[in-house]
Amino acid sequence: MPTQTEFPLVFQKLKAILKPYSLKLNLKADTAEAFYLDGPYSEKWKKVLFFGAAQIKKNYVSFYLMPVYMYPELLKNISPKLKKHMQGKSCFNFNNVDTVLFKELERLTKLGFERLMREGHP
Repeated sequence: MPTQTEFPLVFQKLKAILKPYSLKLNLKADTAEAFYLDGPYSEKWKKVLFFGAAQIKKNYVSFYLMPVYMYPELLKNISPKLKKHMQGKSCFNFNNVDTVLFKELERLTKLGFERLMREGHP
C-alpha cells in the first residue's frame, strides 16, 4: 500500500499539470505542499475564479479543477478509472503516481482551461 512518503512525488506530478497555466493565470501559492491558481476577475461570474490546485493532504494528494464543476459536461468522457478518484464535484485524490490517469487529467485540465477562457472571460 502506498505511503505518505510517496506524496511529494505525486504532488510534483500533479503540480506539473497545472504549472503551464501559471503563465496566464494568477499564482496564489507555490509551496512544498500546495500549488494554487486563480483566474482573473470575471465580469460574467462577478468574482475572481478559482482555476485549480494540487495539495498534499493527510491521506492523499488532492487535485482540484474548478472548470469541471462549472462545466460538468467536461466529465462526460472521463474514464471510469479516473472517475473513481473523484471526491465531490471538482476534486481528484491520489496516493500514488499513475501516469495514464495523470495524462488523462492533463487533457481534462487543458479542456477546462480552454473552456474557462472562452466562456468565463468575455
